[in-house]
Amino acid sequence: MSDTLENLQQELQVTQRDVAELQTKLENRETENRLRALEAEESRSALLFMLEDLENARKKIEHAHQEWMAALDVVDDPIFLHDEQFRILRCNKAYQQCAGIPFHEIIGQPYYEIFPKTGAPLPCCLRSMEKAEEEEEEEEVTAGEAIYRSRAFSIHDEQGAYLYSVHTLEDITESRRAEAALHESEEKFRKISESAQDAIIMMGADQCISFWNAAAERIFGYTAAEALGQELHALIVPEPAHARFTQAFPHFQASGEGPIIGKVIEVIAQRKGGEEFPAELSVSATQLNGQWHAIGIVRDITERKRAEITIQHANRALATLSEVNRTLVRASSEDELLQSICQAIIEQRSYRLAWVGYVQHDESKLIKIMARAGHDEGYLDAMQLTWAETERGMGASGRAVRNGKTQLCQDIANDPLYRPWRDEALKRGYAAKIALPLSNGEVFGVLNVYAAEANAFTPTEISLLEEMARDLAFGVHTLHVRRERDLVLVKNQEQLAQLAFQNEEKEKRAAELAIANKELKDSLDDTMRAIAGIVEMRDPYTAGHQVRVADLAAAIAKQMGLPDEQVHAIHLAGIVHDLGKIKTPAEIPSKPGKLTDLEFGLIKIHPQAGYDILKGINFPWPIAQMVLQHHERIDGSGYPQGLKGEAILLEARILSVADTVEAMSSHRPYRAGLGVDVALAEITQQRGVYYDSRVVDACLAVFREQHYSFKS
Repeated sequence: MSDTLENLQQELQVTQRDVAELQTKLENRETENRLRALEAEESRSALLFMLEDLENARKKIEHAHQEWMAALDVVDDPIFLHDEQFRILRCNKAYQQCAGIPFHEIIGQPYYEIFPKTGAPLPCCLRSMEKAEEEEEEEEVTAGEAIYRSRAFSIHDEQGAYLYSVHTLEDITESRRAEAALHESEEKFRKISESAQDAIIMMGADQCISFWNAAAERIFGYTAAEALGQELHALIVPEPAHARFTQAFPHFQASGEGPIIGKVIEVIAQRKGGEEFPAELSVSATQLNGQWHAIGIVRDITERKRAEITIQHANRALATLSEVNRTLVRASSEDELLQSICQAIIEQRSYRLAWVGYVQHDESKLIKIMARAGHDEGYLDAMQLTWAETERGMGASGRAVRNGKTQLCQDIANDPLYRPWRDEALKRGYAAKIALPLSNGEVFGVLNVYAAEANAFTPTEISLLEEMARDLAFGVHTLHVRRERDLVLVKNQEQLAQLAFQNEEKEKRAAELAIANKELKDSLDDTMRAIAGIVEMRDPYTAGHQVRVADLAAAIAKQMGLPDEQVHAIHLAGIVHDLGKIKTPAEIPSKPGKLTDLEFGLIKIHPQAGYDILKGINFPWPIAQMVLQHHERIDGSGYPQGLKGEAILLEARILSVADTVEAMSSHRPYRAGLGVDVALAEITQQRGVYYDSRVVDACLAVFREQHYSFKS
């Protein structure tokens, strides 16, 4: 039993072990089940969390997409996305507005058929799709009048597969127009600056040249490559002006202001090689990048200065000529004439000495001093002048006598022919000299004028002085003729006195006195004609004009029934009515073209000039007033006083009509003669306006009833 019990115990132990093992396995299985359940719960929770997280992510992506699209809609530039077939996937409002159709008609369409309508994909789009990297490609494309900068880049996935392309279109129309306008403006400025005749130069804040145009190259001699970057004043401004610039520049740097800013001034500039020349400078200031720069416009006025000097010299000679001509009319003797001429020359500034010498036909061929004026101081007395071909005859005076032509010594200090007199001349301030021959068929004398500066005698001045010498020679000749006539008059008067003393019969004495009076009257007429000849010698085109006017005026006066004495006075006034033209430069009346306002103004002074010459002569009639008024008009439109109607002398009204008819009928340098018929039509049209009605009627009667014609 014990064995059985033992066996039972053993079996029980085995059973207990089995139960324990089973229990252990059950517990293990329950544990495993609990673990599995726990793991399943955890997996479910994780899955739910993942799903929630994905939903949140989706919402964020959707929100981001909406924000992205909203952001694209805010952009003014058209933006669109397209696929590999160039079909539009997305676009912003700006693109839709440019396309001009609804969104639903845009999506899925090839962009090149919507906007911009290019008919094919843009090259930049094709290039971007060919590249694996997200590199941007761009180009310009035109859509209507607008210009866009097209930028394209492709989007790829992580494996490098193409997803889509992004296209932006930036409207650059205005910028391109601005660039074009800027380019046009720059081109205009370049053309203006390059075609400008004046130098245009810019100086920077560093005092160096930053702009230099073609005219600057021509004027200063430096190329742009040589000038740019160089210190301006060291390059083109003479040394004496540097100190003033150095003193003024700091103020200009600080304020853009200075003593010459905004002004036009004359300065001395310096060319390449050191030559100085006169220039006109205009300076303005401009601010670039916060710093003041100076812009200078420089004009080379060398020629203008030369012209000014020429004009000054011409005016000097004109003034001298005018005074000489007045002297010619007034002088009563040859000595008085020569001395007055010399004095008139010296009264013009810059002439130091004037003298007249007469040719002596002796063995030594001397030149005798007849008159002098100015700074002589014994110079002429020591000259030992001769016109022989010796050393002292090789000066300007001797040469002028021998060849009858004007001789110049423009630089006494360096003229080898002036060596015998040089030192004494320089002591007295003589720098240049002109010798002018005096001739009446042959040279009988020489007029000499000395100036205080070298090269003083310009071509215009020389011509005027030569004209003056011719007038002087004519004046001398006229005085000789007058002296001979005076001798005849004296002789006649002596004869009359002798006849009176002898108490010859009354009739014979009266006849002889009448003859003498006629000769006196003829002498007066001849003198007036000689005076008129002075004008006509200077103007061959109007030779005989004064005489023809005088003859016609006398015929009109006779037709009007005026007394013989008044007719004679009108005739005398007509002979000298243009005497004042001796003050007018000879080239103006003979000018073939139209006169300038200045030239016509010089012509218009001749009535006053004639009056000034004649007013001092004691005529028995108002000759000077007739000459003064012969260009006055009935309506007051004439000159020089603008007189009207009866305020004008009847004699002057007659001269006015005669002068008009003769002038229009005759040939002039600037036109052919118009003929008498045209002239008569003119005075008929202006009857009672410009011309006295009675005088016009009388003139018409002279031609149409008396068949008057001008003498050739």
